[in-house]
Parts: sequence; structure tokens; C-alpha cells
Amino acid sequence: MMLQKFKDKKWWKILLSVLVVVKILFVVFVVSSLKSDDDGVKTADVEQYTSHQLPEKATFAGEKMPLELYDVREYLDRELISNAYFHSQTIRLIKLAPRYFPLIEPILKKNGIPDDFKYLAMAESALNPRAVSPAGAVGFWQFLDVTAKEYGLEVNKEIDERYHIEKSTEAFCNYLKDGYKKFGNWTMAAAAFNGGMARIQGQIVRQKQTNFYDLYFAEETRRYIYRIVAIKLVVENPEKYNFKVEDSEKYPFIKTRNVEITGPVADFGAFAIGQGINYKYLKDFNPWLRDDKLTNASRKKYTVKIPVLN
Repeated sequence: MMLQKFKDKKWWKILLSVLVVVKILFVVFVVSSLKSDDDGVKTADVEQYTSHQLPEKATFAGEKMPLELYDVREYLDRELISNAYFHSQTIRLIKLAPRYFPLIEPILKKNGIPDDFKYLAMAESALNPRAVSPAGAVGFWQFLDVTAKEYGLEVNKEIDERYHIEKSTEAFCNYLKDGYKKFGNWTMAAAAFNGGMARIQGQIVRQKQTNFYDLYFAEETRRYIYRIVAIKLVVENPEKYNFKVEDSEKYPFIKTRNVEITGPVADFGAFAIGQGINYKYLKDFNPWLRDDKLTNASRKKYTVKIPVLN
């Protein structure tokens, strides 16, 4: 009996000792955690996200944005935040610019279109010639089927020139020139490209205003100009917005040679091999070829790009 009591007391002492040690460790852990959190707040190791200061003035296509208006400033601020912190997309746009801008800049210039419109391609398709929207808009400039045909682009099962960078850019320029004639400025022409000329004209009649910044539009069209300008600000001054992309990291312009097709092509895989490339490269540089063959019953002349890789 005495032995049992001795054993009971012994185990109670051990149990109490264990509980005390656990309690001490728990307190130490809690205090350490609190101290660590506190230290983290006080040090500069924590990444901070800040709002970028808006420029004192901004323009689109040579036309002044009225930044003295609070809503104009806030809409531009919204798009600047979105693009300055959309790191993966913005870095890719900076890298892609040297590959695609040399293709579209001369076409814009030839047609008298302000150079700023090249940033519209970034806003529309992220410089992806094969982009397709949920609404069915296609290519660099995101043309819908009806509008593309209206502006002279061929669209069928074998050929879809909405994917053709140069031809779709020509069509884009013609649309903008029509928009400029109708509305009298490039800002409204750009808004019309997004919202449609008839819809923009309808809002002008309804609201009895002609200035983009005085008109109420659906959210997508209302944000459109600001998105383009925000992309322009970041891409033209990447380091100001904490982007650093070395020239050596940017994607180079790839030279091509032209091959004319004036008849049918039974097999584009064999055609590609005959040109010293593979089918993958043929499709990459000619995404407007929508099939692996070309009927071309009318004997129309097409120009195919062959990349010069050596």
C-alpha cells in the first residue's frame, strides 16, 4: 500500500513537471511569434505596394487628356495600377514590342495614323496575332467577322486575314480614318473602334455631347482610352514603374522572305519542307492560313512569309 502511494506521488510529480515545461515552451513560442511579427513590420524586408504618381500631363494620339477633372485622373490611375502591377503581362508586352512594332509602325505612319495606336494592339490582343476573344473577335486588332469583311479582309475556312498582321493593320487604319472623319478626333475614333460607330453616335445624340471625356459610356468603352494610355506610360518608361527588362532579354525581330502562291496547295506540310522550314514555323508566321491545304480555285495571289532562321 505504501509502495503504491509512493509510485502515485512520483508519477504526479513527473506529470506536473511535464506540464510546466510545456507551458513554458508555449509562452516562449507565442512571445517569439509576436516579436517576429513586430520586427517584420518595422523592417524594410516586407514588400510594399504603392500607388504610382500620375504624370502632370498625358496625351493620346497628340490629344490632351483633361487630368484636371477628378474622374479622368481616377480612371487613368485605375488603369495605371492595373498595368503596373500586372507584372507577367506587362513584362511580356515590353519583350514583344521589338518583334511586332517594326511591322505595324510603318503602316500606321503611311496611313497618317498617330503612332500611339500601336499601344491599342497591346490593349486589344496583348500583341498576339492568334488571339480570339469570347465574342469571336480575332487577331492583332480583334476584328469581328462582319467588320473585317466590310474593310476588305478575306474570312473563310481556309483564309482568315484577321490573323494577317499587315493586312489587318491596313484595315484597322481605314477604320480609324473613317472614325476620324465622322467624329473629328482620334480619341473618339479609338472609342468607336471599341464600341462601334453606331453606338458611339447614339450616345452623342442621347447625351448632346461630342467630347469623349464628357460622355457616359459602358464600362469597357469608358476604360478603353485610359487603358491604352496607361500601357503607353509603362512601356515607354518601364523603369519608372519598377520594370527592368534588358535589351538582350527582349524578343528580336525575325527576318522573313516572301513566297508567292498563285494556285492551289495540296499539303502545307510538304510545302513547308520544300521551303526549308517545318509546318510549325509556317503556321507561326502565317496564322491567316487556317487549313493544311489551299483550294484557291480563283487563282488569287497570296504572299507567304518564310522565316530566315540562319
